[in-house]
Amino acid sequence: MKNISNHPRFLQSSMDDDYDKITSSRLPIIIWIVLVTIVTIVLQTMSLPLLVPTLFFIMIMVLHMYLYWCVNDVINRSRTLYLSIQGNLIFGSSIMMPDGLPVILIGLIPVLIGQSVAIFFETKKVVFVAFVLYIFFCLVTLWTKGVDELILFIPLIILMIVVVMAYALLYYRQVNARVRTQTFLRDLELTHQKVEELTLANERQRMARDLHDTLAQGQAGLIMQLEAVNAYLSRGNIEKAHEIVLSSMAQARQTLGDARKAIDDLRTRATPAVNFNEAIHDQLQRFRLATGVNINLEFYIKSVLSGAKMEHVLHILSETLTNVARHAQASNVSIKIGDNQRQFHMVIKDNGRGFNIDEIGKQNGHYGLIGIHERARLVGGQIHIESNNEGTTIELSVPV
Repeated sequence: MKNISNHPRFLQSSMDDDYDKITSSRLPIIIWIVLVTIVTIVLQTMSLPLLVPTLFFIMIMVLHMYLYWCVNDVINRSRTLYLSIQGNLIFGSSIMMPDGLPVILIGLIPVLIGQSVAIFFETKKVVFVAFVLYIFFCLVTLWTKGVDELILFIPLIILMIVVVMAYALLYYRQVNARVRTQTFLRDLELTHQKVEELTLANERQRMARDLHDTLAQGQAGLIMQLEAVNAYLSRGNIEKAHEIVLSSMAQARQTLGDARKAIDDLRTRATPAVNFNEAIHDQLQRFRLATGVNINLEFYIKSVLSGAKMEHVLHILSETLTNVARHAQASNVSIKIGDNQRQFHMVIKDNGRGFNIDEIGKQNGHYGLIGIHERARLVGGQIHIESNNEGTTIELSVPV
């Protein structure tokens, strides 16, 4: 028998699993003890009836079975104590019933050795228990029956030990496999519940990003354009105000279209096809009209980004420009968009008043920068932000 305790599967077994394996064998053992008890009483009665020893023998066997039934409680305190008590009960009862002694020892000692497999599940300890019980078997048999019968019983006890050990190993391995399967099923169910929770959390984050990057950004853009219209009207520049109104109407339609795309995405998980170059220039044109901020664009793209990556990059650009318009008080924005064989790069730099990057994610109602970090993570990219009183630089890199 190999050293089972070194197997990684059993090193990971919990105490509860071990107890389940031992508990599952209680009923077959108790049935076997009842049969041994009946045969012993019959043999002793046929040879020499002993009323008082028989009553004590029955009481000891009841205690013996009770300990088997409460095995978990006892071995939880001391495994050695449990085996010692059971061994003393077996040898003590055999002395009370001299004519049934072979049945008791040959019938019960191998069972106790077999149970030690589940109690220890370690080769050295099981062998030690078997050796000690075998020595006591020889001594008790020699003392009560003599050398001749000891020589006769030794092959029987050895044969019974071998049979019971083989059965115990097979039985406890099957029980262990069942317990491990039940444990794996429980772990799988817990993992499934965790995946559902994470999926719901990710969906909530995605919905928050989509709402922010469609409705919130669209409304912010419209507000900026209406403010520009109001400013031109107050100065009497009706023609410029009319131009911005037309642009605002177009942006309102675009916002409505983006909102519908977000809803479609929630329903179908499909990413709408976009023309990256046109989408970039459309965003910059709307930004110029709404803010009057000068934009310098360097655009050189050779590789083709996937639809999902283009969508996230466009949202990151839109959110950055919205922040520039609302907070930076900048007069100039430079944008560099390019790629090489491995990376897509976008650098957005303004000459505004900057902000404290340590405050990102700490202010209620300000989720734009959190959103661009999440979008960069979703496409396997990275966002790097630098800001001071001379302006802000946001650099995005995405693997292509």
